[in-house]
Amino acid sequence: MSTTTELQCYRKGCGKAYICAENAADSCRYHPGVPVFHDALKSWSCCEKKSTDFSVFLDMPGCTYGFHSNEKPAPAPKVQSQPLPDELVIKGPPPKPVERSARPDVNEALTTLANTIGATLKRALEQRLANLSVQEMKSTNNGPDSEIEIGTACKNKSCQVRYEGTSSNETECLYHPGVPVFHEGLKYWSCCQRKTTEFDKFLEQQGCETGKHNWVAVKETVQRNNCRMDWHQTGSNVTISVFAKCADPTKTIVKVNQVSVDIFIVYEDDKIYSQWLELNGIIDIGKSCVKLLGSKVEIILKKAEPVSWGKLQYESQAGGHSQSS
Repeated sequence: MSTTTELQCYRKGCGKAYICAENAADSCRYHPGVPVFHDALKSWSCCEKKSTDFSVFLDMPGCTYGFHSNEKPAPAPKVQSQPLPDELVIKGPPPKPVERSARPDVNEALTTLANTIGATLKRALEQRLANLSVQEMKSTNNGPDSEIEIGTACKNKSCQVRYEGTSSNETECLYHPGVPVFHEGLKYWSCCQRKTTEFDKFLEQQGCETGKHNWVAVKETVQRNNCRMDWHQTGSNVTISVFAKCADPTKTIVKVNQVSVDIFIVYEDDKIYSQWLELNGIIDIGKSCVKLLGSKVEIILKKAEPVSWGKLQYESQAGGHSQSS
């Protein structure tokens, strides 16, 4: 090869033409490393110069001096990719099925859930402080004792006392403040849950609260109503929403056992919503609660098992007993 023949340098970062006779130890300025592309940055492994612009990267001057070389670099070996199988089978132990607990007895004793009063309800109750109790909707002034006939029975539910004179006003009135419940052959009062199948024994059940006698029958002003009820669930909770506005915290009672909920809501001064439901799943009573809000009552039931409820009520129930009408 003639020493005057012009050759092409193939060193990275150089690429210049040169004459072999003029090729010296410092003629070629090149990059001995390899290109590096990472996080949009382009650089050479042999120096610290970096750029996000590919044109600037190509124009970066070499970091090492040496002889020009017309030897083409060996091409990088091709990595032959293996075709993926049509089906990828991952071997491992099968997932364990969720073991369902034995369903508790629906007639287990009921526990009253604590009421939490929301800020929206507190504001709404400021306008109704004088009418919080359903019992206050009845007249407490029975008139002069002279107008009450001897032998008149007390009008409070289940009280057996009869008027024998002014001394009768000083005796204790034992009565039921709740409402009668009849469900699947069982008879009981919503206020104390003493259940029986015998109607006579139900009538003979002694009252569960004490108060003053009511000798004069007054017009019942309590209204019983149907409220819209809805429910939704997450992985851990089931929430029942009853859209009863301005619920009375002193009279609203929600009782539960592991598979049922008994709802008694007094709202808007003189209205009552009462509903009993047998639940589709099992709940954790200790982690369940009730939130009283301005526009609704939320009953938040903690699931005892991490399973989805296909429906709120157990089996083919159409809708528990209800005292709403």
